[in-house]
Amino acid sequence: MDPVVVIVLVIAFIIFAFVRSAGRRSPTDIGRHGESIVERELASRLDPSEYRRFHDLVLPTGLDETQIDHVVVSPYGVFVIETKNYSGWIFGGARSKVWTQTIWGNRSKFQNPLRQNFKHTKAIESFLSLSSSSVFSVVVFVGSAEFRTELPSNVVYLNELCPHIRSERGPIISKRKVEWIIDRLEHHKAGLPTRASEATHLQLVNPGHRCPRCGEKMVTRTAQKGTNAGEQFLGCSKFPKCRGTRKTDASYSL
Repeated sequence: MDPVVVIVLVIAFIIFAFVRSAGRRSPTDIGRHGESIVERELASRLDPSEYRRFHDLVLPTGLDETQIDHVVVSPYGVFVIETKNYSGWIFGGARSKVWTQTIWGNRSKFQNPLRQNFKHTKAIESFLSLSSSSVFSVVVFVGSAEFRTELPSNVVYLNELCPHIRSERGPIISKRKVEWIIDRLEHHKAGLPTRASEATHLQLVNPGHRCPRCGEKMVTRTAQKGTNAGEQFLGCSKFPKCRGTRKTDASYSL
């Protein structure tokens, strides 16, 4: 057989095998691959002395939990990143419920990732007692996806992700609060309690503002029985579902 024909057949077989293998990849595998790409991008292009990275965080939202792809903590804000590993053309809008992917003439719908990430940012705000002005939502597309409609500035391609994060240069979170945030997330990620750091937290946020257990607002209550009957304390507004309390002298009781 002609050597050129053999080479062509081998190349064709390799391409066929690759396409067939890619076609069998589950959406979960594709998503995880995209997240690993973003993780490497953040590690290689952000200064670790300024930006601390967390990946695959699961945080409480009150009634359930939510999984967050990436969180970057810095004095310039906390960046909550949602990764999408897509190819083809992407059509969407900031207010749309769903976006559309078009590839090889096929159209499919997926949830607006900005809405999806809104839940993530709210979980971060609650868990870390942060104002919304300190938390930034970012959606990053990896792969060969191409935007075909105008999208907000916080929806970016992979090569735009780190420049977008570094564009925020005005310090808005104190060094002590950044250290507390990192400590809390590290302990949470490891499944360890963070009681030792709560005293520091009380000096950084409005006392009684958030429940130490679930992050909801605290309300003033009066003890009805026991040795402290008649004394006031701060209790979670979600009681009895959550029983987080704090004494008014600024020590948490878990």
